[in-house]
Order: sequence, then structure tokens, then C-alpha cells
Amino acid sequence: MDKTAQTNKNTMEYYQELNEKLELEKEGLELEKEELEAKLKWYEEQFRLLQQQKFGSSSEKTNSDQLSLFNEVEDTSDSNHEEPTVETITYKRKKQKGQRKEQLDNLPTETVEYRLPAEEQVCSCCAGELHEMSTQVRKELKVIPAQVKVMEHVQYVYSCRHCEQHEIQTPIQTAKMPAPVFPGSLASPSAMAYTMSQKYVEGMPLYRQEKQFERFGVFIPRQTLANWVIYGATTWLTLIYKEMHTALLELDAIHADETVVQVLSEPGRKATSNSYMWLYRSGHTDVPIILYEYQQTRASKHPRRFLQGYQGYLTVDGYPGYNGIKNVVLIGCWAHARRKFTEALQSLPESSTTTAVKAKEGLDFCNQLFDIERDLKSVSPQERYEQRLERSQPVLDAFSAWLKQQTPRVLPKSKLGKAVTYCRKQWDRLEGFLKDGRLEIDNNCAERSIKPFVIGRKAWLFSNTAKGATSSAIVYSIVETAKENGLNPFHYLSYLFERLPNINTTDREQLAQLLPWSTTLPQECRVPTKSK
Repeated sequence: MDKTAQTNKNTMEYYQELNEKLELEKEGLELEKEELEAKLKWYEEQFRLLQQQKFGSSSEKTNSDQLSLFNEVEDTSDSNHEEPTVETITYKRKKQKGQRKEQLDNLPTETVEYRLPAEEQVCSCCAGELHEMSTQVRKELKVIPAQVKVMEHVQYVYSCRHCEQHEIQTPIQTAKMPAPVFPGSLASPSAMAYTMSQKYVEGMPLYRQEKQFERFGVFIPRQTLANWVIYGATTWLTLIYKEMHTALLELDAIHADETVVQVLSEPGRKATSNSYMWLYRSGHTDVPIILYEYQQTRASKHPRRFLQGYQGYLTVDGYPGYNGIKNVVLIGCWAHARRKFTEALQSLPESSTTTAVKAKEGLDFCNQLFDIERDLKSVSPQERYEQRLERSQPVLDAFSAWLKQQTPRVLPKSKLGKAVTYCRKQWDRLEGFLKDGRLEIDNNCAERSIKPFVIGRKAWLFSNTAKGATSSAIVYSIVETAKENGLNPFHYLSYLFERLPNINTTDREQLAQLLPWSTTLPQECRVPTKSK
């Protein structure tokens, strides 16, 4: 081979190698471009979703009728709206009812009568004596603010004068007096109940209660109020809490959830560390039981310990901390699955029509299941079980096939991809609600029950000590269970603090009569029913 041919061959090999190198670089750049575009798309999704969550409306959080906090009075005021509880009734001879049914029967009534003085009961025409022809009645609501007074308990001691004078020993008898709820303290059952109710029901922190008491003329530092709460919770309310815990573990279906709480003074932990408030509650077919438990971590050992001995269904979200609990069948939450498709739809740009259609399809499958559940809301558990197999099972089968089709077509890190992945990984649990008509399709009842704690946390922000957080868990358990059983938390707490120090607390039968669902509770503990 001559020199020129060899040179041409070398040149061709060089350009061929260069071309292959450029092709490899091009493929690398294209892959890098795809990765960057995917990342950019993901960031755009997060940005749009954040904008939606911050400024847009959300059917899961609010409704179209939600009002501004500051414009509530102006927005709700309507001069044409009829007053439902205020009416004027004219009586002629016989007492006649007004056109609207009385709606204030459950409130005590104070009557003020206005009569003419005797000297004015004279006819302006003939100077004859006037008689009472009829009356006009105006009803209005009178609000009596809280007031503080001193309750002085005087216990009389008796002895026999004859024995005092003639016998060596004199028998002494003392009148019975209720035991104090907090020995050596100014706290009465009502004061302790009021402090707890204001903090855990009305969301008023102790420092604000301290100022409120000052306006009543009573100077009680917040540290003292905190002592009342902790003592009342750990000494008395924990007895009711344990009985509620035992009753919860005897059920066949319960729900669980958890949320963060900050505790400042925990040994070996930073003040900024996240601790957790766990929640366990009964379902809609059982008596309402709501239990909070404070723990330092979100580890799976906590639900395993709390649910030790429980055998049944446990409805939860996708958190893996509930995995591996013995004798427990985990049921998934369709509200979480639907929420992920909603977020995928909200995070898409207007130009993304194809992906929007796919996200809408996934959302429609979820909505079909919830529509069926609404139709079955008032039926018996057995009929709900049968109807679910007939109506919900075909929807689940179609949805499962749709998910398998979408898996290779969507980006795994996109919102739609995460929604599809979540449903496929959770599928065995998500279709678990078909197993029993008593089961619920979602975990919304647990989320609703944990919300009062989340809202209260915004007011008081954190707990100072783990003991305080544990006390808060106990009090929240009592008041939230009381509310769901139709009780007035303040009156119920007052009743507990009056009764518990004066009964045998080792007698479970006596404690059972004090549980929030007990039929023996006095009527004053119950919220008055609204007149129809």
C-alpha cells in the first residue's frame, strides 16, 4: 500500500473515531438534557403546587363559604336574615304560641315583669280603674361572663359534753366533707376543669389565662395553672384514660395517625427536635373513643407497644411505621390516594393536556369509590359489605389495570408518577376496606380528631417538658372523646374532679360509670339538644 492510501486510511479512521466520540458526547448531552428537563418539570410542579396550596382553594381544607377572619362580621351580616331565637309573642286571654317554634327550651329563663304603678292604673278617659288585658313578651339572650368566688369549706367537729366531763375518753365525730381535688392547693374541681377547658378546648394558652384571672381580681401565676393541669391529668384523668385504652383495644376496627410536637426541655435532646403526638381512635360504627399518646420519636415500636393485645383492623396512611404489628390487618386510606392525584392535577401547567387527562382519569376512579360510599352511608354493615363487592370491586379492578398501564408511561418523580406508585405499593391495603362493612374507605376520622391538637399547637406552640406533653395527651383524649359523645367538656371535667377523689378508684365498675359514653352521667354534663 502506497503512502497516500495509508494516509487516507488513517484520516478516515480518525474521523470515524471522532464521529463515534461526538455521537457518545451527543447521547450524554441528550441524557443530561432529559434529566435537567425532568428536574425543571419537577421544580415547576412543586412551585405550582405550593402556589395552589398557599393562595388557591382546597376542597380538603376549606369550602367555598369560608370567610376571612377579619371580615367575618361584615361577610356574615345580613339584615334580611330572620332572627331564629328572638321573637315577640302577644298574649290575649289565653297564652298562644308564636309562629315559630320555641328554640330556647334548653336554657334557664329569667323573667322581668313591667307593670304600671298603682297610681297610674287609671283610665285617661273616664278615670276608671284599669285591669290587665294582655301581655307582650320580648325574648333575648343574656350572657353572664365567667366569675370567680371563694368556696370556703367549713367542717364541723362534734363531741359529747357528758363524756367530756365524766369519761376518760371522749368520742369525736366529724361531719363528712368531700376530698379536695388537689390537696394544699386553691384549685377546686371547677377551677381545674376551667383551666383545662380554656387551654385544650378553646385554645387559650396559660399566660393568657393568667391575665384573664387578673382581670377577675385573682392573681394566679401560669406556673400554678400548669401544676393544676399536670396534677389533674396524671392523678385523676389518667384513670379514665386507661379505661378508655382498654375499651379501645377490645374493638375490631380502629384508626391511627400522628403529628409533630415540639418539647423544649428533654434530657439529651435539642429544643428544636421534633417529638410526636400519636392518635388512636374508634371507627364510625363503635362508641367514640379518641386517645392521644406522646412519644419522643416516630418509631414503629410505639404503635406496637400501644396496640399490644389488639386483634383487628387498623386504618392508617402509607407510613411504614405501622408495619409488622402482630394480629393487625392494615387498611389503606383512599383520601391519601385521591389527594395525590389532586396534587398532580394542581401542579400541571395549563399547556400540559395529556398529563392532565391522565391525572383526571386517576382522580375519577377515586371519586367513583367515594360516590359509592356516600350512597352506602346509612345502610347496615352487612349490606355495605355486599354492595361494595357488587359496585366497588369492578371500579377497583379497572383502576388496578389502569395503574399498570400508566406505570411505564409516567415519570416516576413527577406528581402523577408518585400518585401511581403510591397506589400500586399500597394496593393490598387500599382494597382492604372490602373485607368488612364496618371499615371506612379513608382515615379522615383520625385526621379530623388530630386537628384540634394541631390547631391548639398553633396557639401554645410547644410543651416545656415531656411530663407536660404527656399531660396534654391525656387531657386532649378526655375532652375530644367527651365532645364526640355529646358532652360539655367543662361540665364533664368538673364532674370527674368532683367524683374521682371521693370514690374507690380501684373499682372498675365505679370508673365505668364515669366514662364519656356512660349512660349514668348527669344531664348537666351533656350538651343540650337543639330544638327542631
